[in-house]
Order: sequence, then C-alpha cells, then structure tokens
Amino acid sequence: MAELRHPSPSKTGPTVVVIGYGNPQRGDDGIGQAVVSQVQALNLPEIEACTVTQLTPELSSKLAAADCAIFVDACKLASADIRVRPITACGSETSGSVVPASGHSCDPCSLLALASSAYGHCPQAWWVEVPATDFTVGNALSAVAEQGVTQALGEIKALIGAMTKTPTA
Repeated sequence: MAELRHPSPSKTGPTVVVIGYGNPQRGDDGIGQAVVSQVQALNLPEIEACTVTQLTPELSSKLAAADCAIFVDACKLASADIRVRPITACGSETSGSVVPASGHSCDPCSLLALASSAYGHCPQAWWVEVPATDFTVGNALSAVAEQGVTQALGEIKALIGAMTKTPTA
C-alpha cells in the first residue's frame, strides 16, 4: 500500500475547514448544514465549507490539509445557548488504525485522530454545538434552532477572523 502523505496546508495563509453535519430532513438535525450554508455565502478566502449528512473517514484528507477545523452539529443542550469548545484527536484511530471505531461514521475527535494517523497531521479544531429540540421527519428548524443558527454563525465568524486575521463582517 502506498504511504499516505499530508496534503500541504496553504502557503498564502491559514486554511479553515468548516463542516456542518446532520440530516436536513429531520427538523433541527439540519442545523449544521443550515449554518454552513450561511458560511459558504460569505465567500471568504482560505475557507472551505462543506455540508454532509454524517461524518465519514473520507473527510480526514480535508482535515489533514487544513490549519483549523470547525465542526457544527445539532445537540440536545440544557441551555438555549450554543456551546463552542476546542477539541483534540482522540479515539482508537490514534493507535495507528485507519478505520473509525464506529464503522461508517465517526465523531469529530475520532475523525481528527484518523487524519493524524493516516496523514500525520490534524488541525486545531472546535466543535460548535447548537441547541436542538425537534428531530421530527419533515419539520423545518424550530425557533430554538433558528436562534442557534444565528448565534453559531456569529461565533464561527469570530473564530475564522481570529484564526485568519481576516475581517468577516
């Protein structure tokens, strides 16, 4: 098997990958994708924003090429406020395995560990957890989720601005 190599981060400035995940057909579970759609609309340089239904091992190459990563997901939180926390690589992937412990999908920390194990690099990362209350099939975002989307976008813009020294207005 050929050796996997770390895709080189940008030489023009820090690259940031923003990954919003969840199922938009299940009400508030679509929060991650809703937030990242708004990040994409900002058209910021050095930012790659993508939406997926679930995190998969294939995302590890994007992460290995990035300087920073932001994961956005819907979560059942006790508070109506979003939670932003730094995260690090952890999980079975740090032992040299390149297969996520959970099979077809993985959590952000395991995905970072996979990037580190497979490519020798994982970015500095944050997990933006947005409050969610309704996961009913076919429903639109709840009022709590809509408020969380707005809060999350503001926090992500601040993180991007701090990481890249680029105004995000």
